[in-house]
Amino acid sequence: MKPINFVVTVEELRLLASLASDQLFRRQFIDPKMPGYKGNPEELGLGKALVGRMQWIINERRYQTSAGAQEPPSKQQEIP
Repeated sequence: MKPINFVVTVEELRLLASLASDQLFRRQFIDPKMPGYKGNPEELGLGKALVGRMQWIINERRYQTSAGAQEPPSKQQEIP
């Protein structure tokens, strides 16, 4: 597989991860109960790995943002 790159915001990635996670749940637990369903375990595993990577990236960005944020300087009272 050839990797591709595309730019998304963290909010967009969070939405994609959520949608993909919901779809994986459906494919793993709901679809098998439907008549004639033929599962693809390899695709399900690939999807789980992809969602895991997206969630890892989201968490890393959250950590970098909170770690990179600086504390506001404390207010010092002037003594007349």
